[in-house]
Amino acid sequence: MAEPIPGTQANISYSISTSRYGNVVCYNQTIPVENRRESAHLIETALPSFVMQLLVSNLSYGLMYSLTRPLHLPPFVAQILCGLLFSPTVLGRNSIVREKFFPYRYIMVVETFANLALVYNMFLLGLGMDLRMIRIKQVKPMVIAIVGLVVALLAGAGLYYFPGNGDPDTILAGCLYWSVALSCTNFPDLAGILADLKLLRSDMGRTAMSASIITDLCTWVLLVFGNACFNKQGVWNDMMPFALVSTIGFVFFCIYVINPGVDWAFAHTVKGGHAGETHVWFTLIGVVFCALITDAFGVNSITGAFLFGLSIPHGHIIRNMIEEKLHDFLSSFLMPLFYIICGFRLDLGYLLDNTTVPVLVFVISSCFMVKILSTVICSIFLRMPLRDGFAVGALMNTKGTMALVVLNLGRDSKSLDVILYTHMTFAFLVMSIVVQPLLTFTYTPKKMLTFYTYRTVQKLKGEVEFRVLTCVHALSNVPGITNLLHVSNPTKQSPLSIYAIHLVELTGRTTASLLIMHDESKPNVNFSDRVRAESEQIAELFAGMEVNNDAVSVQTLTAVSPYTTMHEDICTLAEDKRVSLILLPYHKNLTPDGRLGEGNYAHAEVNQKVLSKAPCSVGILVDRGMTTVRSESSSFHAETTTKEIAMLFVGGRDDREALAYAWKMVGQEKVKLTVVRFIPGREALVSSGKLFVEYAKEAQVDAECIYEFNFKTMNDSSVTCIEKVVNDGQEVIEAIKEMEDNHSYDLYIVGRGYKVETPVTAGLTTDWSSSPDLGTIGDTLASLNFTMHASVLVIQQYSAANRQTSEDHQVHVKGGAKTANEEKINTHEEEDDEDEQYQMGMRK
Repeated sequence: MAEPIPGTQANISYSISTSRYGNVVCYNQTIPVENRRESAHLIETALPSFVMQLLVSNLSYGLMYSLTRPLHLPPFVAQILCGLLFSPTVLGRNSIVREKFFPYRYIMVVETFANLALVYNMFLLGLGMDLRMIRIKQVKPMVIAIVGLVVALLAGAGLYYFPGNGDPDTILAGCLYWSVALSCTNFPDLAGILADLKLLRSDMGRTAMSASIITDLCTWVLLVFGNACFNKQGVWNDMMPFALVSTIGFVFFCIYVINPGVDWAFAHTVKGGHAGETHVWFTLIGVVFCALITDAFGVNSITGAFLFGLSIPHGHIIRNMIEEKLHDFLSSFLMPLFYIICGFRLDLGYLLDNTTVPVLVFVISSCFMVKILSTVICSIFLRMPLRDGFAVGALMNTKGTMALVVLNLGRDSKSLDVILYTHMTFAFLVMSIVVQPLLTFTYTPKKMLTFYTYRTVQKLKGEVEFRVLTCVHALSNVPGITNLLHVSNPTKQSPLSIYAIHLVELTGRTTASLLIMHDESKPNVNFSDRVRAESEQIAELFAGMEVNNDAVSVQTLTAVSPYTTMHEDICTLAEDKRVSLILLPYHKNLTPDGRLGEGNYAHAEVNQKVLSKAPCSVGILVDRGMTTVRSESSSFHAETTTKEIAMLFVGGRDDREALAYAWKMVGQEKVKLTVVRFIPGREALVSSGKLFVEYAKEAQVDAECIYEFNFKTMNDSSVTCIEKVVNDGQEVIEAIKEMEDNHSYDLYIVGRGYKVETPVTAGLTTDWSSSPDLGTIGDTLASLNFTMHASVLVIQQYSAANRQTSEDHQVHVKGGAKTANEEKINTHEEEDDEDEQYQMGMRK
């Protein structure tokens, strides 16, 4: 075929031949040059074509990603589908695509930029890999990774030489590339799957991630060995000793020269903790420099880029800046060119013409089952649950860009032909599609029954550490919560341990390091300057609580999740840290005119989910003035002022928990506590009907709790106990209004008591129900028609029975009997805790 170059008299004659290694295109191009300006004509025509190719590749990848992401498939699936779209099987033979979008004479330009993008992508892969996750003392991930790698290599060699799998004329280099591609595991995509399934912090998730990093490193060693042993024609390399020795020397150069050199350079040039644009550009130049060195050694340029990424010091701000500036540009702009180049090399029709369907099915299913079977067998010897072994084995099949890189290296050297290249690529596509749905439907994370006594504040008797998990969405949430914690009376005998989480909504792209909650005060990567600055300010405010106070310890964290699953991170961390109370901010903030705004209803949904699934007691703070100076006599803002606190006791377990928390505040010089107990009058008891039976059961426990409180605080002048007889909810409201008129309080503490109607609150459950997370009394206090001054703390006590009821809706059908057993265990746990508490009281 002949294709003239527009605007010239030049003709290009193409000669295309087909072989097992793909299309071989030869063309003769003759351009008459009349003057020097004509010599630049190729650049003038190549640039518009390249811009068009960028646009088409980006739109194609964006379309595939938009279609696969709602199905919770990893990005690798979209990458393969993007390339498949331009394969000869789909659009690759279309004349418009070949002549207008991807003409043969400009393919080299596309491949050049695709390879450059690949170099920087491998640099980011090394940059995001944390070798500190590898712990030699942890036997499980080490054994799983090594055994899975060896078995996959052997199985890959067997499948490579399997009769009927492609052309029988095969070479050893092809066997190596095929086997290495099968054995590799992609760490970023694996971490993304674990994050979607909320398994990052599970033992299975940690094991899978550690094993994945070990497998990745071993894959790199094998890949470097293969590049050194075979030249670009797929035959034995006579310069192998030089290539291996040079590469090993470069590894030591990275460890002992580049790593400390970069660390020293940043330490002496970075001012104020902020790296400049110059640091980023010099780092990017270093990537190309290291890539050229290893390419000269004969082990491919991507090796140097990867090693340079590993050499950048962990925890340095330059990592964050490079991620921000480079990742989006690469993944969304340049890398789609690489996926399309991979697609040009795929030919499903040629594969089906030379391989039978049974062989295809056998090879693909064998590739998928190899690591699952090897990991399950290892789990038996390692005494891991078989379900965890199956899950880790399935996750080890997660493939990514690295697998395509290995296949393309084999394809470039003609070690792999079109049949084997296409076969393995489709195997990767099937494996990547299957992994996450398979885990979703077959692996229900087993709830770790964490046995700890102090799940409620009421159980904290004597000299016991008080652990609190505080959650904030924005900087405005912090002052109210910190001031509340200040009056929680931390002492050296009963210290206060605070775990403060900055909750950040996960939007846009996902990376492994972004989703892991780190024990640091700020997000590690991919945040805007505004979010990072806010996170740092939040950490500083909480850290200020430790200043000159040995009884307070603070640990700040950042949790990044979608709002739909944010409660799972909160509840998991609360159980890990064995806290007694989770403090949440109310979803409505105070406006400048002193009213509560419209609020964020996504935050309200998070609060409601935490209330239903929390492993401990939960408190929701309605901040309506704890951070402002109301008067000279009452302010949380100054340490010399008196804090007036009122605890409203209606009855029930939530009210007993609220009383226990208010009791902890007693003993401070500047805190005055007023406990108001509402008792139903004769009229309320007569009209209560069926409510009286339930009320009578709780009333006896309430009376014992109030008696103990009165007895132990009767000599404390800062505590006042009042009993008010009321006949319905309306009288309760009038009594509270009278209290507010006669004595203005800074804080009200109440129990949630949601959907619990008593003779005292009769009528309120229907009149005041706009905020179910606050309960009846809490909603009444927070309403605009009530008070514009006092803050409100609503507390819900942990209940194993209530938590189990909420979890039953999400347990797999197979876990029915197991769920019943867990409920029984939780019940026994509560009984054991009560017995232990009783014994502690007897000893005292």
